[in-house]
Amino acid sequence: MVSRATATTATTTPNPRVRRRLTANFVKAVGLVVLLVGLAGGLGWLIGRERSAALFAFCALSAAIAVYWLGERALLGMLGARPFALAEDPLLRSTIDRLAAQLHVQSPKLCLIDDGFPRAFVVGRGPGGATLVVSTGLMRIRREELDAVIAHELAHVRSLDVLTQTFAVLLATTLMEVSRIGGFLSRALLFVLGPIAAAFTHAMLSPRREYAADRDAATVCDPHDVADALIRLDRSSELVAFEAPPATEPLYTVDPFAPDRLTRMFRTHPPLAERVKRLRAMGDAGDAPEGTPAPG
Repeated sequence: MVSRATATTATTTPNPRVRRRLTANFVKAVGLVVLLVGLAGGLGWLIGRERSAALFAFCALSAAIAVYWLGERALLGMLGARPFALAEDPLLRSTIDRLAAQLHVQSPKLCLIDDGFPRAFVVGRGPGGATLVVSTGLMRIRREELDAVIAHELAHVRSLDVLTQTFAVLLATTLMEVSRIGGFLSRALLFVLGPIAAAFTHAMLSPRREYAADRDAATVCDPHDVADALIRLDRSSELVAFEAPPATEPLYTVDPFAPDRLTRMFRTHPPLAERVKRLRAMGDAGDAPEGTPAPG
């Protein structure tokens, strides 16, 4: 069994599994842009034929480019994240740098959310432009579990999950916010736009990405620590109130929302019990080298 005090260093050999995930996420992001530009162009064609179609398509493409470059800032502002000051926790910055080096990914920028609920997520364009966000509540958990959560989120950066998550969450959140401007029609708009937003989310984000991030985190942390961290985050909702737009569910390490009709639409995380089971099996089997298939 891997010692809880010892991290397994990720191999420097390029991993075909990670390359496949990178390619799949890039194709999904491009596909979403092409789809939105096509829909906008089709709407323009119905309104004014060629000229309107070209204008609508150009506006949609410009919006997609803006989301690529500015979507990260929009989500950080919406969720109340602020820049991290090194004096707040010097060890946290060095921990992130160490884990990023072990996972062979550029160390991301760091922001904090002043919230007692322990949570973390990443947003951005990819390994060269990502921001890791942690809450002040997360900084109070056991150090080994904190490392595990950070490693999980850095794994999303390495595989380019961060790009598809940022695109999907920003699009879904925008559609949900649009429903608020309908006045007395808001409820009807929510019934129309909510399923559309959820459909885009599920088309872009597979539950398999969480299994893969768990597995990658377990290559640089003890798998049992990763499992313990997931359980701790899941049980935090019993002790601390959590508030955020339901469409942001894919960002978090575990699903932090109380189950209701709206939040269930955006649930993209696999069952926690299965994630923990796979991690425990990895830990019981000993070292888990990079690229080892998850049990089950």
